[in-house]
Amino acid sequence: MSQFFQIHPDNPQKRLIDQAVEILRGGGVIVYPTDSGYALGCQIEDKRALDRIREIRRLDDRHNFTLACSDLSEISTYAKVDNTLFRLLKAVTPGPYTFIMEATREVPRRVQSRRKTIGMRVPANPIAQALLAGLGEPIMSTSLILPGEELPECDPYEIRQSLEHQLDLVIDGGYGSMEPSTVIDLTGESPEVIRRGLGDPAPFEV
Repeated sequence: MSQFFQIHPDNPQKRLIDQAVEILRGGGVIVYPTDSGYALGCQIEDKRALDRIREIRRLDDRHNFTLACSDLSEISTYAKVDNTLFRLLKAVTPGPYTFIMEATREVPRRVQSRRKTIGMRVPANPIAQALLAGLGEPIMSTSLILPGEELPECDPYEIRQSLEHQLDLVIDGGYGSMEPSTVIDLTGESPEVIRRGLGDPAPFEV
């Protein structure tokens, strides 16, 4: 049965953040708030936890996982970023965007797509940022969209009720957005808007 932490959405309690980080380091699968709904997360190198996330969402090996990063410098460790991309990303991060980018060798192959790409994001949510700061590395993530649904889960109490036996921790950071992040593919010659969500796609539209 999962633990349930009520964490202040603007001023996260350090004691609870530290406990959540220890759960991640211990191989746990958590649900945490982002700026575009709730997400499932685990440590980047934890294959068993990743397999549990695949099972919860019924994902196949073609699914593009996302690394939630604390800032742009962390993105550049795991994705190929030239000067033009850096300036573009700097203008819109942190925020409700997911970027599909070419993965570097730092990204485990099992979480890359067949095109050797990876999703990247820098969430603005204070709880997500506190978790990332405490962990000291990206959180392997995917939006908490349950099988058969199209929108991410937004009610932490409903999440707890439906998934408490499959998770190690649910973080209640308040009622989340029902809109997913805007997804931008940055692997081609020009940005391509793959999914319109909370983030304004205008900066990426030619």
